[in-house]
Amino acid sequence: MPFTPIIPSIERFEIDTLAGKQRRHLRALAYDLKPTVSVGKSGITPAVVRSVDEAYRNSELIKARLERSWKIDRKEGAQELAAATESHLIQVLGRTVLLYRPDPDEPEIRLPD
Repeated sequence: MPFTPIIPSIERFEIDTLAGKQRRHLRALAYDLKPTVSVGKSGITPAVVRSVDEAYRNSELIKARLERSWKIDRKEGAQELAAATESHLIQVLGRTVLLYRPDPDEPEIRLPD
């Protein structure tokens, strides 16, 4: 009998095309960052998306915290948050998620080739 997952798989967001070298660079830049967005038991709500958009006004690289009260796998939750906010998912470390979305007009972070 083939394995059928209980939770349907989440399609990877189309923008997720960063190379390993670029991801390492972004992880290094984010070392001292503190989480600026928190996702609680209600999950990804319009308010959370607005908070992420507001955080992106200050920086292209943000950390978000997935609270334990949100009863979803942390990796799935991170993928959902990245897709909902049109961000690159850089890293999931514990319940902390690192997201990157370059500024379309004036990118501040220069990624290595």
